[in-house]
Parts: sequence; structure tokens; C-alpha cells
Amino acid sequence: MTDYAHSVGRPLPAIDFTMVVACPDRGRQIAEAYEAAPVFEPSAIPVYKAFIRETVRQFQLLTRPTWRGGLGVAVVLSWRDPHAKAATMLDELRERRRLRIYMTAACGNPHPYLADHENDMFRAVHDAFGHAATGSDFGPDGEEAAWLAHSYLYSPLARRALTTETRGQQAALIYGNQQGFPPPQKLCLLPAAFSELTNVTFRGAAR
Repeated sequence: MTDYAHSVGRPLPAIDFTMVVACPDRGRQIAEAYEAAPVFEPSAIPVYKAFIRETVRQFQLLTRPTWRGGLGVAVVLSWRDPHAKAATMLDELRERRRLRIYMTAACGNPHPYLADHENDMFRAVHDAFGHAATGSDFGPDGEEAAWLAHSYLYSPLARRALTTETRGQQAALIYGNQQGFPPPQKLCLLPAAFSELTNVTFRGAAR
């Protein structure tokens, strides 16, 4: 992850991601923006094209054999959600270099723009470079930390799509009008402020 960040000119800052916490007020604002956004926003297409290119590059690093400079992780698509807890995913990734992900085709919630295999690649790199790299769980604080960590691997343009796909969907799930139900996936852009890396709360700071 660190080498990749340097290779794209975005070195990782010295951040203790275990201190990142979700801000309910911000979460409700993001959820409102996500729910109000159209399902298909044509102006978001250039952003998502950049997002796809950068996601593919990260996926190639993740799965490329170690002797070719990659991480040598085997990504396995699952018809069921393979991990109830992030800890089991982290153990499997560390001990077996295997990463199982819940495949898009099995979820009944297709993306309006990303092909299933593109969405699956994103799920893999987000679990690896967002959650596993920081030890973040799947709760609100862990998802916020995973968004922040993974954001540093994307260009500012592509980060707008990353924010929709992570912060937006998670906020709608946790704070939205249909809490607990996966929101529909969208091709849309949230207000730019929600993609700013400084727009985050750390433990001990006022929320």
C-alpha cells in the first residue's frame, strides 16, 4: 500500500487510523445527499472512468504474483457474504493470502454504471487497502477509517466516486430513511466537501 501510494505521487501521511470515528451529524448529511441524488447522473461518468482505471491498477497490484512485484493475493468471489466480522477476513488474508468477497451478481443490487467485475474489483481493493491495511472493522468507525485510508490511493477526481461508493452508501445504510437496508447503488457525485480528507473526526475531538 505504501509503495503504491508513492508510485502514484500520493505518499501516505502519518495517521493513526484507529483514532478515526464516525460523526453522526456528518453521516446524516451524507445520507440525505445520497438519498436525494439521482440513480444515474451523466456528469459523474468522467469521474467514474478515472475511478475504474485507478481501481484496476490497485487490483493488479493486489493480485500480481510477488515475484512480479505484486502482493500475490488470490481474490475469490463468493455467492454468500463470507465474513460476518472483519477479523476473519484479516486473518485469512494474512495467513493464506486469500481474500473472499461477496460478489456483486449475488447481491441483487446491481450498479447502474460499473460492470459486475469492476464492482467486484473495487470490493476487493477496498477490503484490502481500506480495512485490512488499517485493521478497521465493518462498524461505523471502521468504515470511516477505511474510507479515509483508501482515499489516499485515489486521485482527487476518482476520490469523488470512492466517496459515493463507500461513505455515501454506508451513511445511507446507517443513518438513512431505510436504516439497515442496503441502499440502491448509484452513479452520482456527493457534494465535494464530503470527499475532503480533512472532513473527518478523530477520537477526542468535538463531533
